[in-house]
Amino acid sequence: MNSPSKQPVPFRGGGFAPQPKAWVGVVVFIVLIALWEVGSRTGFLSPLTMPRPSNVWLTFVDLWQSGMLWQQLLPSLTRLAVGASVGVLIGISLGLMIGLFSLARAGLVPLISALFPIPKIALLPLFVIWFGIDEASKYALIAFGTFTPTVVATYGAVDNVDRSLIRMGQSFSMSWFSIVRKIVLPGAMPGILSGLRVSLAIAIILLVAAEMLGAEYGIGAYILQAGSLYDLERLFTGVAILSLLGVIISFVIGQLEKRLLKWR
Repeated sequence: MNSPSKQPVPFRGGGFAPQPKAWVGVVVFIVLIALWEVGSRTGFLSPLTMPRPSNVWLTFVDLWQSGMLWQQLLPSLTRLAVGASVGVLIGISLGLMIGLFSLARAGLVPLISALFPIPKIALLPLFVIWFGIDEASKYALIAFGTFTPTVVATYGAVDNVDRSLIRMGQSFSMSWFSIVRKIVLPGAMPGILSGLRVSLAIAIILLVAAEMLGAEYGIGAYILQAGSLYDLERLFTGVAILSLLGVIISFVIGQLEKRLLKWR
């Protein structure tokens, strides 16, 4: 019989690493939608305020079959892709500059601090005056809205890189460029990707706001038209499309995290 001192000790060094349980999220969605459907059919939820999910689904199917889905969705995806790409690229670039160079930090942090709290939707009329009612104003609003949170998240992530690793690299006579490429960027990448989630969520909000002002096609224009006609099925269909778009973006960023952060 083994003595207590010879009993194997279970490994407990896993920390708080999250375990993938994707099915749980699917179950939560199904349960909530089922409760919503039951509440609508039993009269607990008024159809004047909450349409049945089954009717929303039928509206989505009709939108798909009529070809109107892509007519509304493609302009929105184009605006989101162009505006968010410009804002994210500029934000990451300036964030890295602020994190790596003292002169850039001294000159740009006060400016970013002044721009960050401004409600971006409030600037939409100004962007229309500057860039016109067409696509340029929508691109500019989305780019500006994604730029400020991206730059803040980026230089914050650079600041949080373990300085002992940087000093270790310097002690091994690594060049400045090698330290940035092999230590700073990998160490800052988790914070940058987390900031990207927030930035793209803001981009979707600004996309809808921009399309509600002077856009013939787009999910925002579709929702505005449905609301003006009090067509709740169409309105909730547009909201569901935006929600699905957010889920897809979150999934893509999650895949980027798995690929870029394998070292964790």
